[in-house]
Amino acid sequence: MSQSFATLLQRIRACCLCQAALPLGCRPVLQAGPGARLLIVGQAPGRRVHASGIPFDDASGQRLRQWLGIDSTTFYDPQRVAIVPMGFCYPGSGRSGDLPPRPECAPTWHPQLLPRLTQIQLRLAIGQYAQAGLLGARRGRTLTETVQAWREHLQHGVLPLPHPSPRNRLWLARNPWFEAELLPVLRQRVAQALAD
Repeated sequence: MSQSFATLLQRIRACCLCQAALPLGCRPVLQAGPGARLLIVGQAPGRRVHASGIPFDDASGQRLRQWLGIDSTTFYDPQRVAIVPMGFCYPGSGRSGDLPPRPECAPTWHPQLLPRLTQIQLRLAIGQYAQAGLLGARRGRTLTETVQAWREHLQHGVLPLPHPSPRNRLWLARNPWFEAELLPVLRQRVAQALAD
Protein backbone atom coordinates (compact mmCIF):
# COMPACT_ATOMS: atom_id res chain seq x y z
CA MET A 1 0.00 0.00 0.00
CA SER A 2 1.43 3.38 -0.98
CA GLN A 3 1.79 6.12 1.59
CA SER A 4 -0.70 8.98 1.71
CA PHE A 5 0.09 12.42 0.33
CA ALA A 6 0.12 13.82 3.87
CA THR A 7 2.57 11.13 5.01
CA LEU A 8 4.90 11.92 2.12
CA LEU A 9 4.87 15.62 3.03
CA GLN A 10 5.64 14.71 6.66
CA ARG A 11 8.61 12.62 5.51
CA ILE A 12 9.93 15.45 3.33
CA ARG A 13 9.54 18.00 6.12
CA ALA A 14 11.44 15.67 8.48
CA CYS A 15 14.28 15.10 6.00
CA CYS A 16 17.82 15.62 7.30
CA LEU A 17 19.67 13.97 4.43
CA CYS A 18 22.25 16.74 4.00
CA GLN A 19 22.17 18.21 7.50
CA ALA A 20 25.97 18.20 7.86
CA ALA A 21 26.28 20.54 4.84
CA LEU A 22 23.66 23.09 5.95
CA PRO A 23 24.90 26.11 7.93
CA LEU A 24 21.54 26.69 9.68
CA GLY A 25 20.45 23.06 9.84
CA CYS A 26 17.49 21.38 8.20
CA ARG A 27 14.16 23.08 7.69
CA PRO A 28 12.58 21.82 4.47
CA VAL A 29 10.21 24.45 3.07
CA LEU A 30 7.61 23.49 0.47
CA GLN A 31 3.90 23.63 -0.19
CA ALA A 32 1.79 21.09 -2.05
CA GLY A 33 -1.64 19.56 -2.19
CA PRO A 34 -3.02 16.84 -4.46
CA GLY A 35 -5.41 19.32 -6.10
CA ALA A 36 -2.79 21.94 -6.96
CA ARG A 37 -3.05 23.27 -10.52
CA LEU A 38 0.03 25.51 -10.64
CA LEU A 39 3.50 24.15 -9.89
CA ILE A 40 6.27 26.58 -8.98
CA VAL A 41 9.74 25.05 -9.01
CA GLY A 42 12.28 27.48 -7.61
CA GLN A 43 15.85 27.10 -6.45
CA ALA A 44 16.10 26.91 -2.64
CA PRO A 45 14.83 28.94 0.32
CA GLY A 46 16.78 32.01 1.34
CA ARG A 47 17.71 32.89 4.91
CA ARG A 48 14.44 34.76 5.58
CA VAL A 49 12.32 31.89 4.26
CA HIS A 50 14.36 29.47 6.37
CA ALA A 51 13.50 31.57 9.43
CA SER A 52 9.76 31.79 8.70
CA GLY A 53 9.22 28.38 7.11
CA ILE A 54 6.95 30.05 4.51
CA PRO A 55 7.88 29.75 0.81
CA PHE A 56 8.71 33.03 -0.95
CA ASP A 57 8.14 34.99 2.27
CA ASP A 58 10.44 37.78 1.10
CA ALA A 59 10.88 40.51 -1.52
CA SER A 60 11.28 37.85 -4.23
CA GLY A 61 7.88 36.45 -3.31
CA GLN A 62 6.24 39.86 -3.52
CA ARG A 63 7.61 40.36 -7.02
CA LEU A 64 6.68 36.81 -8.04
CA ARG A 65 3.06 37.31 -6.94
CA GLN A 66 2.97 40.55 -8.96
CA TRP A 67 4.30 38.69 -11.99
CA LEU A 68 1.65 35.98 -11.55
CA GLY A 69 -1.17 38.43 -10.93
CA ILE A 70 -2.41 36.59 -7.83
CA ASP A 71 -2.83 37.56 -4.19
CA SER A 72 -1.23 35.96 -1.14
CA THR A 73 -4.36 33.97 -0.26
CA THR A 74 -4.34 32.23 -3.63
CA PHE A 75 -0.55 31.84 -3.66
CA TYR A 76 -0.47 30.14 -0.27
CA ASP A 77 -3.35 27.74 -0.94
CA PRO A 78 -1.66 24.32 -1.36
CA GLN A 79 -4.75 22.99 -3.12
CA ARG A 80 -4.20 25.56 -5.87
CA VAL A 81 -0.45 26.27 -5.90
CA ALA A 82 2.35 23.79 -5.25
CA ILE A 83 5.77 25.27 -4.42
CA VAL A 84 8.41 22.57 -4.77
CA PRO A 85 11.97 23.94 -5.04
CA MET A 86 15.04 22.09 -6.27
CA GLY A 87 16.38 22.26 -2.72
CA PHE A 88 14.02 22.40 0.25
CA CYS A 89 16.51 23.81 2.78
CA TYR A 90 18.57 27.00 2.90
CA PRO A 91 21.97 26.02 1.45
CA GLY A 92 24.00 28.90 2.88
CA SER A 93 25.53 31.90 1.19
CA GLY A 94 28.62 32.43 -0.91
CA ARG A 95 30.43 35.46 -2.27
CA SER A 96 27.75 36.40 -4.81
CA GLY A 97 24.56 35.32 -3.04
CA ASP A 98 23.06 32.08 -1.84
CA LEU A 99 24.77 28.80 -2.69
CA PRO A 100 23.17 26.41 -5.21
CA PRO A 101 20.49 24.00 -3.98
CA ARG A 102 21.90 20.86 -2.39
CA PRO A 103 22.23 18.14 -5.05
CA GLU A 104 20.65 15.42 -2.89
CA CYS A 105 17.22 16.99 -2.54
CA ALA A 106 15.48 16.96 -5.93
CA PRO A 107 16.65 13.45 -6.96
CA THR A 108 15.46 12.08 -3.61
CA TRP A 109 12.06 13.75 -3.31
CA HIS A 110 10.85 15.06 -6.69
CA PRO A 111 10.27 11.56 -8.17
CA GLN A 112 8.10 10.72 -5.16
CA LEU A 113 6.16 13.99 -5.01
CA LEU A 114 5.76 15.40 -8.52
CA PRO A 115 3.93 12.37 -10.02
CA ARG A 116 1.28 12.79 -7.30
CA LEU A 117 0.50 16.33 -8.50
CA THR A 118 -1.85 15.05 -11.18
CA GLN A 119 -3.94 18.23 -11.58
CA ILE A 120 -1.07 20.54 -12.59
CA GLN A 121 -1.98 22.74 -15.57
CA LEU A 122 1.17 24.90 -15.70
CA ARG A 123 4.72 24.47 -14.41
CA LEU A 124 6.99 27.44 -13.73
CA ALA A 125 10.77 26.93 -13.72
CA ILE A 126 12.29 29.81 -11.77
CA GLY A 127 16.04 30.26 -12.17
CA GLN A 128 18.73 28.18 -13.82
CA TYR A 129 18.64 25.24 -11.39
CA ALA A 130 14.89 24.75 -11.77
CA GLN A 131 15.23 25.10 -15.53
CA ALA A 132 17.94 22.43 -15.57
CA GLY A 133 15.67 20.18 -13.49
CA LEU A 134 12.46 20.66 -15.50
CA LEU A 135 13.81 21.25 -19.01
CA GLY A 136 16.99 19.18 -19.06
CA ALA A 137 18.63 19.21 -22.49
CA ARG A 138 15.90 21.50 -23.90
CA ARG A 139 17.18 24.51 -21.97
CA GLY A 140 19.47 27.09 -23.53
CA ARG A 141 23.14 27.71 -22.76
CA THR A 142 22.21 30.61 -20.47
CA LEU A 143 19.21 31.60 -18.39
CA THR A 144 18.50 34.43 -20.85
CA GLU A 145 18.48 32.03 -23.81
CA THR A 146 16.15 29.69 -21.95
CA VAL A 147 13.70 32.43 -20.97
CA GLN A 148 13.81 33.93 -24.48
CA ALA A 149 12.63 30.56 -25.80
CA TRP A 150 9.60 30.64 -23.49
CA ARG A 151 7.08 30.13 -26.31
CA GLU A 152 8.73 26.82 -27.24
CA HIS A 153 8.91 25.62 -23.63
CA LEU A 154 5.30 26.64 -22.99
CA GLN A 155 4.24 24.12 -25.65
CA HIS A 156 5.52 21.47 -23.21
CA GLY A 157 3.68 23.03 -20.25
CA VAL A 158 6.74 24.73 -18.70
CA LEU A 159 7.29 28.47 -18.50
CA PRO A 160 10.89 29.43 -17.61
CA LEU A 161 11.35 32.62 -15.59
CA PRO A 162 14.30 34.50 -14.14
CA HIS A 163 14.49 34.62 -10.38
CA PRO A 164 12.27 37.45 -9.06
CA SER A 165 15.03 38.57 -6.68
CA PRO A 166 15.60 42.33 -6.35
CA ARG A 167 19.18 41.52 -7.42
CA ASN A 168 17.84 40.84 -10.91
CA ARG A 169 16.80 44.44 -11.57
CA LEU A 170 19.64 44.82 -14.07
CA TRP A 171 18.55 41.68 -15.98
CA LEU A 172 14.99 43.02 -16.17
CA ALA A 173 16.23 46.39 -17.39
CA ARG A 174 18.33 44.70 -20.11
CA ASN A 175 15.47 42.47 -21.22
CA PRO A 176 12.36 44.68 -21.54
CA TRP A 177 10.66 42.01 -23.67
CA PHE A 178 10.19 39.97 -20.49
CA GLU A 179 7.70 42.40 -18.96
CA ALA A 180 6.22 43.47 -22.31
CA GLU A 181 5.72 40.04 -23.90
CA LEU A 182 6.08 37.24 -21.39
CA LEU A 183 4.37 38.62 -18.28
CA PRO A 184 0.95 39.19 -19.92
CA VAL A 185 0.97 35.58 -21.16
CA LEU A 186 2.14 34.35 -17.76
CA ARG A 187 -0.76 36.09 -16.02
CA GLN A 188 -3.25 34.76 -18.55
CA ARG A 189 -1.96 31.18 -18.23
CA VAL A 190 -1.91 31.35 -14.43
CA ALA A 191 -5.51 32.61 -14.40
CA GLN A 192 -6.53 29.77 -16.73
CA ALA A 193 -4.72 27.18 -14.64
CA LEU A 194 -6.34 28.34 -11.41
CA ALA A 195 -9.84 28.83 -12.82
CA ASP A 196 -12.34 26.58 -11.02
